[in-house]
Order: sequence, then C-alpha cells, then structure tokens
Amino acid sequence: MTGILLINKPAGFTSFDVVAKLRGISKTRRIGHAGTLDPMATGVLPLLFGAATKACDRLPNTDKRYRAELRLGITTDTQDITGTVLSRNEVHASARDVERALARFRGEIMQVPPMYSAVQVGGRRLYDIAREGGTVERAARPVTIHRLELLEADGREHVYTIDVSCSKGTYIRTLCHDLGQELGCGATLTGLCRTEAAGFGLEQCLTLEQAQRMADAGEFERALLPVSTLFAGMQRVTLDERRARLFCNGVRLDLARNRLPALEGGYAVYGPGNRFLGLAHNDYGKNELHIDQLFPAEG
Repeated sequence: MTGILLINKPAGFTSFDVVAKLRGISKTRRIGHAGTLDPMATGVLPLLFGAATKACDRLPNTDKRYRAELRLGITTDTQDITGTVLSRNEVHASARDVERALARFRGEIMQVPPMYSAVQVGGRRLYDIAREGGTVERAARPVTIHRLELLEADGREHVYTIDVSCSKGTYIRTLCHDLGQELGCGATLTGLCRTEAAGFGLEQCLTLEQAQRMADAGEFERALLPVSTLFAGMQRVTLDERRARLFCNGVRLDLARNRLPALEGGYAVYGPGNRFLGLAHNDYGKNELHIDQLFPAEG
C-alpha cells in the first residue's frame, strides 16, 4: 500500500495520534505525516503510506494557509488558549485598528519562535525547557506572510478571524501574539484550521470517520493519491524506456548528450506512460541528471 491520504485532522488529536489511528484503520504500519499540527488545530494533514514515506524529507517548501481565530486582551505562556493565562488587559482596538495592524505583518517579517515549540536551542527542544519552567533567548527568523486578511470581527468579545498564507516555519500563534503586542493589549490564538498544505486543500480531505467507512467497505486504497502529486509543481523531465531503465539503475545521464533540459533546482522524473520514477537534480559539476530518490512502487 503506497500513496498519500489527506485527512482533516480533528481538534484534540496530535499528528501522531492521527498516524496511530490510521495504522489501525488501514492495518498498515508504515505511515508518516507531512507537516505537524498542534493538538488544538484542525485541517489538512497529508499522510504518507508505504514507499511514499521516502518523500517526507524531500517535500517542496510550499506555502501553507490557515484560518485563525484570536482573542485580544489575553496573553498566555503558550501563545494559544490552551496555555496558562499570563495577563488580561483592557482592549481599546477596533476592527479598523486590527486591519491597520495586520498590514504591518505582510511580506517578510522576523519572528521569534515560541518557547512551546520543537525548535532546538543548545541541543534541547524549547518545549522541554518551557515545561521545566525555563526560558532562553531565541534568535528571530525570517518568515514570509503572503496573505493576511481580516475575515470576521466581533468587537464586543474582541474575537477576530484572519486568513493567513505563509511560508513554511511560520508560527500562527506567534503571529497572533505579536499582533496583540502591536495593538498594545496582547492576544492569544483561540482556534486554528489549516486550509492548505503541500498543495492540497481542505475540500480534498477525508475525516477519520470517512476513512474508517472506506476501510470497512474494502475501498480504503481508492482514497490514496499517487506520491507524484506531492511534486506536481516541480520541473519535470520524461525519459524513454532505455533512459528510464538506466536512470533507475543509478546511471547518471549526461544532460546534453541525452538532449535533456539543464534546469536549475530539482526535477520530477517520469518514464514512458507518465510513470513517476523519482526525484533528481542537475549535478552542475558534470551537467548530469543525478538521482535524489527513486519511487519504484509508483511504477
């Protein structure tokens, strides 16, 4: 069993909880996931089955999109509503003030990772240090906010819903926290749904209940997408039967001699019949097609 399953992760589950659940549903052990979601979050969680797990470390750095709800006037130690409240403050900001503040977070910004995160400092995860009551200096990192729009506003409860499209590595709860600091009243994340990840949208996802029903009906594998869909946005090169066989046997193909395009970055390599073979890159020292990862099960 090889392929990609798109799950709408329910709130209260860790990403590993979903993997464990799908191992039971599919009767398959070899499952990984692409892109961790916090337990409180819902939304797009791509699961990789069988040989597709080889793709975990080679996924393109695609942007992610979220629908986030935040509350002004509260700060917590985790920067979301699951944490311990640190302060409660009066809120004088209006929806217009929020919109003006959002504009200052669009584009490339510097973001300090939260203490409750998997980032390592000095060989230790920040969340381990935080759980011991500690805190350490964290270097700010550049992230890009491509889209940041106000969707809904409840001025009475000071609750706002935003649409965020951002680069990999962006912490949405930190974005909400920093927005609250900008407004002078603090803020915490109260709800989060990932609506796009790895090029897939929420409308393509199954619930755990739907996955269980498909398994009960003996149709589970029909829900799996081919691993090649993860790399649909990459430059592609198609080889004939002879060159495909050489490529799969580890032979480096001279790009000029084989009349293949000398492109920058990685390639998604296909054989006859649109059969996905794997990933490769141009070895510029020799101008050769060099294998990064084969996916023989796709053939």
